[in-house]
Amino acid sequence: MIFKLKTSKETMEILKDLQAKTNLTPNVLSRLAISCSLLDNTPVDEFESDNNGLEFNRHTLTGDYDLVFKVLISQHCNRHLTDEEYFPTYIKKHLDRGAKILKAEYQYTGNYEKFLIHLTKLNDEVIL
Repeated sequence: MIFKLKTSKETMEILKDLQAKTNLTPNVLSRLAISCSLLDNTPVDEFESDNNGLEFNRHTLTGDYDLVFKVLISQHCNRHLTDEEYFPTYIKKHLDRGAKILKAEYQYTGNYEKFLIHLTKLNDEVIL
């Protein structure tokens, strides 16, 4: 069983940039990124990225909500995921795709306060 993953280089840069602008830690930003990706109804199966970024261990990334993330990601795929498929494969795909969405959302809002308010309303909107 694998307990670590490495983000893409682009995701690492996005997380560091957003951390500097928001003071949110990379693990919190990663959870937001995964959530943004889950709001996108397009399949994540074909999403590809490198492994040249930040390293996360499973507990740091998902904490006490690991099972919740696994269920949500399985639901997004419309099938049961084995533990090996879920982590690191699918959670990395959602993290790397979601980081790009998160970056776009920050750029759209322009500041931390508007960013947080906007994120709370994303559930009511359809991404893409």
